Amino acid sequence: MGRVLVTRRLPDGGLDPLAGHDLVGPNLDDTPYTPEELRAYARECDAIVSLLTDRIDADVLDAGAQSGRLRVVANVAVGYDNIDVRTAAAHGITVCNTPGVLDDTTADTAFLLILAASRLASTAEADLRTGRWKGWGVTQYLGRDVHGATLGVVGFGRIGRAVARRAEGFGMRVLHHARHSTDEPGYVADLDELLAAADIVSLHTPGGAATHHLIDARRLALMKPTAVLVNSARGTVVDELALAEALHDGRLFAAGLDVYEREPAIEPRLLSAPRTVLLPHIGSASQATRTRMATMATTAVATVLAGGTPTNVVTPP
Repeated sequence: MGRVLVTRRLPDGGLDPLAGHDLVGPNLDDTPYTPEELRAYARECDAIVSLLTDRIDADVLDAGAQSGRLRVVANVAVGYDNIDVRTAAAHGITVCNTPGVLDDTTADTAFLLILAASRLASTAEADLRTGRWKGWGVTQYLGRDVHGATLGVVGFGRIGRAVARRAEGFGMRVLHHARHSTDEPGYVADLDELLAAADIVSLHTPGGAATHHLIDARRLALMKPTAVLVNSARGTVVDELALAEALHDGRLFAAGLDVYEREPAIEPRLLSAPRTVLLPHIGSASQATRTRMATMATTAVATVLAGGTPTNVVTPP
C-alpha cells in the first residue's frame, strides 16, 4: 500500500480504486496546493493524483525523486501540459492521463458552442434576462444556419472526429486539417486554405509550443467575416486579444470558447466582445464522464503501486 496525494476533490466513486491506500488531501475548502506544498508532498508520497490546474513541474518531480518515493503522477485529464513529462521520465516516474473516456462529452460541448455561437443564443438570452427583449421581431437575432454550412475541424484526433460525426448529422460539409495527411475525404493540407473555406471552424489540437497562437491575427483575417470560431481544445491555441478585436470590428461573425489562455483570467476585450459564447471550461463536465476520468486515473495509480503497468501511460514526445 502507498501514500497518495489527491490534489483536489473528485466525483463520488472516483477514489474507489485506491481503497486501502493512505490518502492525503485535498484541502478541506478544495483550494489548490501551492508549489511549495506540492514539493513537500512529493517528497512524502508514492503517488500524486492531479488536475490540469496543478503544475507538476521539474521542481516537484525532483523533490519526489530525491526522496526516492514518488513513483507515479496520474492526471485526471486527457491533456498533460501541466506535467513535465521529460523530467518524470528521466526520474523513472510514470505519468498517466485519461484518454478516450471524455471524447464524446467534449465533442458534445464543442457542438453546443457551434450551435449557440452561430445562432447568437447567448446574446438573445442575455437580452431576455435583463429585460432588453421587447417582443418578437422578424429581424431580431439573425444568426447563421448550421445545417448546410461548411465545418472546418482543426486537429483530427478522437474528439475532432467525434465532432465531424455530429456535423454529418446536421447535413454539414466537413473539412479537416491535421499535421499529417489522414488520407480521408475532406483532408486539407494547408490550414490557411481550410480557414478561408470554412463557415465554422472548430479547434481540437493539443496545447504546447507547436500550437501556441496557431489562430492569430493573420489567420483570423483569412476567415470569412460571416464565419464562427469555436475553441474547446486549449486556450493557448488562440490569440485571445486578436480574436476579441476581430469580433469588436465585425471582421468575424461570432465565437464560442470553453478554454482560455490564462484561466481563470479572461482577456477583458473578449469579455466585452459581441456575439460571443463563453463557457468556464466545462468540456468534459458530465457526472458520468468526470467519474470515469477520476476512476481511470486512480486505477492507474493503484496499478503502478502494485507493480503493474497501466494502459494509459504517457510517453515523452
